[in-house]
Amino acid sequence: MNRRRVLAALAGAAVCVGVPGAAGCEREAADRAAPAQGSPARPGPPRSMVRSLPGIGPAMLARIPASARQVLTVIGGTADTNEARAMLYELDPHTGWVPLAGPWPARNGLRGWTDDHDENDLRTPIGVFPLSDAGGLLPDPGTRLPYDQDEAFTASGTGHLGEPLDGAFDYVIAIDYNRVPGSSPLDETRPLGDHKGGGVWLHVDHGGPTNACISMDKAHMLALLRVLDAARRPVVVMGPEAALRA
Repeated sequence: MNRRRVLAALAGAAVCVGVPGAAGCEREAADRAAPAQGSPARPGPPRSMVRSLPGIGPAMLARIPASARQVLTVIGGTADTNEARAMLYELDPHTGWVPLAGPWPARNGLRGWTDDHDENDLRTPIGVFPLSDAGGLLPDPGTRLPYDQDEAFTASGTGHLGEPLDGAFDYVIAIDYNRVPGSSPLDETRPLGDHKGGGVWLHVDHGGPTNACISMDKAHMLALLRVLDAARRPVVVMGPEAALRA
């Protein structure tokens, strides 16, 4: 993916990491991407370096597909907390995983996290899941994921803290837990059975914990949608800190 496009997509959300301003990000990216004229290309790093991600231990790293070139980490404090931090990384063939955006505040299920999710347990599944499809009530903001705009992406009523849910599904990205990849996030097919839950999405934050989804500010959802690229096989790695460090 063209790094200038990534930086342009993220600049509006003030998410460039490690350097002051988008221009600095572009200079840093150019330095990584192109060796000095007349210099030999730098060899790729050892696999152990390439696969390193802050906060993610060897067991969870081993679950990330080798084809993945974009990773969103969502790390909670403990198994029972419903607030987390999200960070987006992209794989640079020379330097390994490069932070692109974040940390962003995020929310998860009311009762925290689980590695054995069941319908209505109000916990978010722990693990590594592809991000293959997107959609929402609003038009496609310019994502490279398949996008389904549909009036059915309507949230109504109130959340767990009595907050209104209006606008929560303006933009969503399906997390490939118990669903059929390559289908609309609205598809209710559950390969593991209905009792294992489903409809686990990234969506717009409504000011309170979710049933099982991950929610983020609307500006961050927009930035994420504009950067994620199906050709780079994006995944989310999500769970409480102790589980992800294993």
